[in-house]
Amino acid sequence: MPTSSGNGANSPAVAGTIGAVRLLGVPVRFHFTFVLMIVFLTVMGLGGKQSSLVYVLYVIGLFASVLLHELGHALVGRRYGVRTLEVVMFPIGGVARLEKNPEPKQELWIALAGPLVNILIAAGLFGYLYYTRQLVAIDGLFEPSDENLAERIAVGNLLLAAFNLLPAFPMDGGRVLRAVLARFKPVDEATRMAAWAGRMLAISMGLYGLLSMQFMLVFIAFFVYLGAAQEGAAAMGRTLTQGIPVRAAMVTEFHTLPHGSTIRDAANLLLATSQQDFPVVHGAAVIGLLPRNALLRALAAEGPEAYVSSAMERDFMRLAPDADLAEALPSMTQAGSSALVMDGDRLLGLLTTENLSEFLLLRRFGMDPAGIPAQG
Repeated sequence: MPTSSGNGANSPAVAGTIGAVRLLGVPVRFHFTFVLMIVFLTVMGLGGKQSSLVYVLYVIGLFASVLLHELGHALVGRRYGVRTLEVVMFPIGGVARLEKNPEPKQELWIALAGPLVNILIAAGLFGYLYYTRQLVAIDGLFEPSDENLAERIAVGNLLLAAFNLLPAFPMDGGRVLRAVLARFKPVDEATRMAAWAGRMLAISMGLYGLLSMQFMLVFIAFFVYLGAAQEGAAAMGRTLTQGIPVRAAMVTEFHTLPHGSTIRDAANLLLATSQQDFPVVHGAAVIGLLPRNALLRALAAEGPEAYVSSAMERDFMRLAPDADLAEALPSMTQAGSSALVMDGDRLLGLLTTENLSEFLLLRRFGMDPAGIPAQG
């Protein structure tokens, strides 16, 4: 399925995932909606001419095909020096999250790698069946049975490749379209065009699904629309932040917590201010970050007299003040995430999702925050 960009090892994981395995060094996580979909398909598919075991094998075969599709993206990305942070399994397939945006030519081959894996799987299965004289008639595939399991998995791979090659975000075909358009237009404009195509595709799929009473198609269209809208918003964000330093959007008035503070002290500060994430300092040195969620977890588990040093995050996100805000943007996409803006070991400010959203809103409507020329 599609790929998306992150921003380094400190980029937050996708919310709503449960469980994880590691394949070829890449973490594979499962969104809770994917687990619900697997359970739904398993229950709905039991019975008929195929045995329960064969149906379970069919679901596992399709799941493995999607997983190999994503690993195809990851391996070609690694070939170009673009690391895959994780693969997240959604109901419409997997999403390989990359550490950075590849160049258009690189993205073209990374995007094509996934569907190519599915085509190769289908070709291998059909080749084996032809060689062993086990191929069945095409019309026999419409009646699932134990005998046509391999053919159905092969056809499923062909459908998976065809679906992903649709020229619209967030499908791989949309990324191919963007890579081609980027040869003639700026990357962000090409992204918006491909995202628009994705939204139109999702609306068309949704309307057809409603009219034909195929509600699974409506469900898929919903996820496609969300993915396309997210890509379009990300493109707009990059346009509004390209070439702007992180210092222009950071919070400069903030509170810190000494390392000897208690959870009670942090909770009182949380109530007294609008700040939700607090740098923890030892003298002038920053030794950790106490986010709101970590504070509440510690309050529930250890009580108000526990020290913040036991609840703080020691591996927190750091940004240089002169770093390009567009490069930091993917790391801030998860609601509630924050980063410390540091010049060496000196703390200069905080970059939060709330402040970043306000900064983008001002830029979008022609305001000139921090003396930076606004976008028209």
